[in-house]
Amino acid sequence: MIDKITANGASAGQAQMIADMAKMRAQATGSSIDPASAMPQTASLSTPSFGSVMDQAIRHVDNLQHSAAEKQQAVDMGTSDDLTGAMLESQKASVAFSAMMQVRNKLNTAFDEVMNISI
Repeated sequence: MIDKITANGASAGQAQMIADMAKMRAQATGSSIDPASAMPQTASLSTPSFGSVMDQAIRHVDNLQHSAAEKQQAVDMGTSDDLTGAMLESQKASVAFSAMMQVRNKLNTAFDEVMNISI
């Protein structure tokens, strides 16, 4: 089949694409794929726990707040004239803190809903 295509003036890239399509067609019409062999091995991958992800997020917000405070203090003391940078860091910390509070509120709401479920 590829010989017919290359004889008609198709480029090598097109011939490769058609060969790939033919291979996919053969796989699709052939026997079913074993899901276990098709999936990559995930036993060696460790999934982080919810607590560790939250702890990392809280530490990130804390670091942003400390960085903003340091920049603001440097501007206040006169050791830095980067007022724009200090304001940007302050806004980053504010947005991160607000997002963290929204996550906390959503978690509290979800916990309350779970506790109110009658069994």
